[in-house]
Amino acid sequence: MKFNRIITSAIASLILSGSVVAAETESDSQKVNYTPQIHGVLRARWEGEINNGDFTERFEVRNARVSLSGKVLPTLDYFIQIDACDRGTMKILDAYAKWGFAGDWRVQAGQFRVPFGVDCFRAPGNYYFGNRSFIGKDILNMREVGAKVGYYGTKIPLTVEGGVFNSVAMSNHDKWQKSMNYAAKASYRVGNVTFSAGYASIEPDSVRINIADGAVTWQAGRWIVEGEYANKHYTSNRFKSVHAWNLFTSYAIPLRHTTFNQLSFQGRFDGMTDHSTGTRNSEGNLTLTDPARRRITLGTTLAFVKAPVKAAVRLNYEKYFYNSGVAAPTGDSDKILAELIVKF
Repeated sequence: MKFNRIITSAIASLILSGSVVAAETESDSQKVNYTPQIHGVLRARWEGEINNGDFTERFEVRNARVSLSGKVLPTLDYFIQIDACDRGTMKILDAYAKWGFAGDWRVQAGQFRVPFGVDCFRAPGNYYFGNRSFIGKDILNMREVGAKVGYYGTKIPLTVEGGVFNSVAMSNHDKWQKSMNYAAKASYRVGNVTFSAGYASIEPDSVRINIADGAVTWQAGRWIVEGEYANKHYTSNRFKSVHAWNLFTSYAIPLRHTTFNQLSFQGRFDGMTDHSTGTRNSEGNLTLTDPARRRITLGTTLAFVKAPVKAAVRLNYEKYFYNSGVAAPTGDSDKILAELIVKF
């Protein structure tokens, strides 16, 4: 009889514990909002350029991005993003799933931006200038198909990511490859200062390129000041190493009793030495893609900001400097830019 009472008690405990687990599971699932979230950003602009005494101008839709995101499980997210009009061309930018495990760890697989750099990681709705820095645009502006694992600290302000990616263009998912691309990034915050470092090894066309990056960002109150440096090294001395830098500051003033609630002023000095994308010519050699240049950018932005919504009008002036005897390529000479940004 005593043995029967023990068995009966054990069975009752298991049933009760199972009910509790089921209740907790159901409660956890009820906390997840499965409704997809839709966001986007539109940037419409006018640019005027002075090149060798000639003035040319254009209108363009620089971005018309739309994203869809949500959860399938409490720890499983998805994200899909397209640009319906990137200077007149439609592009699929991101398509990935992200699974969280062991608290602060995440695994991500699909197509997305490789973990590298600071300025290149900013989305168009968060740009401080109409045109990206040379680091953000030319040194390693790359989305690829692959996977990464990352630690995103909640108890300590540390983020570490590393991944492996296809070496072919992101528009070609079907090609088998002997070489892959690798990238890693880490950032650590101390008070108002964030330190970031990154490293990438890529092979766009049989010549491996290794890139190192470091940045320091100070943000307090109305101010943000940032400096970033990158070094791009081509193996076997196929092209001389590239040095690139980006220094900028932004100061914001809150506004009252107007439609807009923020007025900000920006200044930037960026540049890079002679640069090659790493693609060989018909003779098998790397060629100069972008001649060395420096640039000073001055700007102001009038904005209404109330997360997640933002509406802004931006005005920039860019002054370019080239080495003696080098003609400025079309699109990379002195210009003025006016831009309308809508983010939702």
